[in-house]
Amino acid sequence: MYLFKRVDQLREFLSSARTNNRTVGFIPTMGALHDGHLSLIKRSLAENQVTVASIFVNPTQFNEASDLQKYPRTPGKDLELLAKVGCTVAFLPEVSDMYPPGLDTSLSLDFGGLDQSMEGEKRPGHFDGVAQVVKRLLDIVSPEFLYMGQKDYQQQLIVRSMVQQLNISTTVITVPTVREADGLAMSSRNVRLTPELREGATILHQTLEGAREKLSQGESIDRIEKWAIQALSQPKFQPEYFTIANADTLQPIPANDPLPERIVACTAVWADDVRLIDNLMLAGQL
Repeated sequence: MYLFKRVDQLREFLSSARTNNRTVGFIPTMGALHDGHLSLIKRSLAENQVTVASIFVNPTQFNEASDLQKYPRTPGKDLELLAKVGCTVAFLPEVSDMYPPGLDTSLSLDFGGLDQSMEGEKRPGHFDGVAQVVKRLLDIVSPEFLYMGQKDYQQQLIVRSMVQQLNISTTVITVPTVREADGLAMSSRNVRLTPELREGATILHQTLEGAREKLSQGESIDRIEKWAIQALSQPKFQPEYFTIANADTLQPIPANDPLPERIVACTAVWADDVRLIDNLMLAGQL
């Protein structure tokens, strides 16, 4: 596995690697890698000749300085995992190389409301930072394929919209969420859960599954959302939102309208001081 920390070094390598129509798959991460990340790496390895994974804790997408400071950083372990699965390139840039003085990386895009609800409402400016860093990374790597996880459902929709609006010649591929045996979505933040909170965190997936069952039985979306908030309100667990929406637009589904073909339920829950997110398709495919 090749390791690069500078933009110019990576670009030089990829320029020489792109011979005989070899394709590049790219997985942007913030490190603290787990099997969910590795599933993206493996998917890219199966579909491309070159796979690049970046590890960069992006400061522009954190709206709480304390959250940025607490974000787990395990670069040594991360590199071991990437090498073990056969990743071609690991890219670990410094903030000064990602956002050098004099380079305007700001974006002004209209996400058509995708950025207004759920994470966008609770974390103002978060998706501006996500779009900024992903655009910068795409400019550097220029991959044919970008792999993202379903767990960050709203985020992958935002990135898809950005790619489309800016006519970037990269195809976004969303890979299903990888879960622990008890259903908890794998997340870098899970390492911060105490054993008690880790056991209780299964309530997220259980509630999402319950919502899917209730929808299939014809229960109204409004009633399901209220039930879910109550179900998630457990000792040391505080739901921030539980939203059922059109899976393509993230818009609410009016009570008297026919149900769209694709429906997603998304939730964010505080487990003590650890914020967990998850989602599930209630109707249609990913």
